Amino acid sequence: MGLRAFPVLYAKDVEAVARFYMRLGFEEHFRLPDKDGSLGYIGLRRDGAELAVTTENSPRALVGIEPAPGPRHELFLYVDDVDGAVAELRSQGVSVLRDPDDMFWGERLAWVSDPEGNVVSLATAT
Repeated sequence: MGLRAFPVLYAKDVEAVARFYMRLGFEEHFRLPDKDGSLGYIGLRRDGAELAVTTENSPRALVGIEPAPGPRHELFLYVDDVDGAVAELRSQGVSVLRDPDDMFWGERLAWVSDPEGNVVSLATAT
């Protein structure tokens, strides 16, 4: 087995957050129920990248840590067309935090939020 590393996002609604990232090109590759039979974990892949979404009860149960409220992360994703991606997400009711703009370092970026308010940066090289 090769080395792997990926972020694990805590979510109140695992399914809704995973579906949001699937709209951005991720595909589900693994699903695991929680001890009570509810959905506890979804593993996602996009090209060579991985991402997991798990219930916010996970850090409580596994390590005794209470997840913080509010945005818990920013995920930076490259897309083929940031303007098109933002238009599509906006039409689906996704909150756009900042419309696409050319950055001085040579990328076009926009910021949206996932269903639980976490920041997602979308970028395309210019």
